[in-house]
Amino acid sequence: MPASFSTGQPARWHVHPTLLTHKAPCRGPPLPSPPGPAPGCSVPPGASSTSHSLSPRPPSPAVPHSPHAPPTSRIQRRRAWLFSGSACLQSSLPPASMQPPPPHTTHPIIWSWCLPDWDSVLPLSALEEISEEEAVQIVAEPLLPFESFTLRDYVDRSETLTKLVHLGVDLSKVEKLRNAGQLLLRLDFENDIKKILLFLKDVGVEDNQLGPFLTKNPYIFTEDLEALETRVAYLKSKKFGKEAIARMVSRAPFLLMFSVERLDNRLGFFQKELGLSVQKTRDLVSRLPRLLTGSLEPVKENLAVCRIELGFRPNEIQHIALKIPKILTANKKKLTETFDYVHNVMGIPHHILTNFPQVFNSSLLKIKERHMFLTFLGRAQYDPRQPSYISVDKLVSVPSEVFCTEIARASVQDFMKFLKTL
Repeated sequence: MPASFSTGQPARWHVHPTLLTHKAPCRGPPLPSPPGPAPGCSVPPGASSTSHSLSPRPPSPAVPHSPHAPPTSRIQRRRAWLFSGSACLQSSLPPASMQPPPPHTTHPIIWSWCLPDWDSVLPLSALEEISEEEAVQIVAEPLLPFESFTLRDYVDRSETLTKLVHLGVDLSKVEKLRNAGQLLLRLDFENDIKKILLFLKDVGVEDNQLGPFLTKNPYIFTEDLEALETRVAYLKSKKFGKEAIARMVSRAPFLLMFSVERLDNRLGFFQKELGLSVQKTRDLVSRLPRLLTGSLEPVKENLAVCRIELGFRPNEIQHIALKIPKILTANKKKLTETFDYVHNVMGIPHHILTNFPQVFNSSLLKIKERHMFLTFLGRAQYDPRQPSYISVDKLVSVPSEVFCTEIARASVQDFMKFLKTL
């Protein structure tokens, strides 16, 4: 039992006035109590004792509206209710000062500084009823997928992809290249792509070739512009003309991805293996620039086949390579089968094949059909020293109508009937 009961004196209950006036959960910190004597003090005669009474507090004077005023809308009241518990806890503590607030001031609400942006913290409920006018204004845009097997899902949202499509880039082929799709999505058109496009235009790549170029090599956007300019300057130092450089870059999109040292090694390889001069080396790679970017293993293998299996001399191989550079990267099986039929069946010697190497680029089936038709007619003569000589070049290069009328001296119908007998 308290000490006041033991002395026979009436007990003094020190109850703060704010606790006596709470009738519902509060929504903010309490207002300071009105001026008056502290609890437990004597009250002078004639003075009001409302501070110790259990009657409700008289209404406070109206306070002008301020940004910190309590919320009045339905949504704001709902959000403020979440923090009523903490507000009530604050209200149970005695105020720091019993002095009245200055006139025309307001007390900040606790939740006004806890969460500054209510819309981002507590969105409206999905079950909230809205008007028809608000429902019509809602635009539901599809979300971008976090992962996709195609760039089609991102074209409408990406300025970079949209402009690349306008340039003629085939995104259906680009997305099949390793990490190419992720690369394009990370790039900014103005900062990363535009400077490379202007550089390619300065090199000489035509507008209608930019799309196919970037479709084959989108990785050029990862290269430093200064390094690209250095590689073009190297080609110019090797006496490649501007038109030759533009043609080489357009036909071999990965050419500028090679460092200067690697380009120099490739040029030195072809010059040494084929025994070419500097000018002939330039002519060779200008006609087939992918010799500088492709693998050297097929080239080495075909050179060994021509020298060992087919029996061509080094000067003959050089002559064939300068006339038909594709023979250096041709399929080994096709190369040996064509030579076997032309040399062993048709009887054409090496020196004639050296002068007419186009036979190695022709279809073996077409060569067989025309040779068998000429043999059937008795006109298969490929020796230039004999009468009725037939050039091997014309045999494989002219269309069927010209072959029948000028070389075989027969009609096209006769040739078609003969093919049915094979």
